[in-house]
Amino acid sequence: MQVNGIICLDKPEGITSFGCCAFFRRLLGVKKVGHAGTLDPMATGVLPILVGRATRALSLLPVQDKRYTTTLRLGFVSDTQDIWGSVSATGCALPSLNEIKEALARFKGKILQTPPMMSALKHQGTRLYELARQGIEVERSPRPVTVYSLELTDYDDSTGEVTLDCHCSKGTYIRTLCADLGELLGCGGVMTSLRRTMASGFAIGECITMEKAEELYKSGDFGRFIKPIDTAFTCYDEITVSQAQAVRFKNGGALSLDRLKSRVDGITRVYAPDGGFLGLGKPENHQLAVLKLF
Repeated sequence: MQVNGIICLDKPEGITSFGCCAFFRRLLGVKKVGHAGTLDPMATGVLPILVGRATRALSLLPVQDKRYTTTLRLGFVSDTQDIWGSVSATGCALPSLNEIKEALARFKGKILQTPPMMSALKHQGTRLYELARQGIEVERSPRPVTVYSLELTDYDDSTGEVTLDCHCSKGTYIRTLCADLGELLGCGGVMTSLRRTMASGFAIGECITMEKAEELYKSGDFGRFIKPIDTAFTCYDEITVSQAQAVRFKNGGALSLDRLKSRVDGITRVYAPDGGFLGLGKPENHQLAVLKLF
């Protein structure tokens, strides 16, 4: 079965994003498999898997913001900022609901966030999490991120458990957000669960589990769950070119903007007369140049 497209996976807990790619590599019998937006092993939710020619889109995905549902426990701190590290109680009084809501307002919009040691960022060529596992901590510079929305959906004032819905930019660390919130409240906070509900423009409702994927593949019905490559680029305008222009574009040739049927203002999806997706084009020097072919 030749597969070229995107699989929206609901990643289970306890497996790495790389492990998910390996699963589909074995299941589909293909070599080129990649993922968009790494999820930690204990996190679940939306993990777009790109297969075959779709892997060419990994560096070009236009929608980079993400959405998460997370729970955290106030009154605790952890060396990893989550429940899977070394956790200890602070003994501090738990805040009121209003105090939490007021604190959350401080984390909305453009903020600076210091990446955690348990992250895939590199320091002098070594992943931070590899240094952390050796007991080494290095200085990290705060980085700008954007929190578009941060809503409190539940609070148990008897246990200190908080549930949040967060829509944020690429590079935002939710465990750090939880720890920073606990610090601001003066009682500490550790993330206890993380579920991604949106990534690369795909929502959790579009996802299938690994078990379902295997079942569908064995029944021969897997193809209908593979999204075409161009679904990742629907935020861009589209244009259909003539057959001669399609041949030229497929061979890497730029197309004269004056000879196109409609105006092109930026990155554009280019389609052949039969509706086949050719790739992305970008206007340069009065021509529609090839940005990426698929």
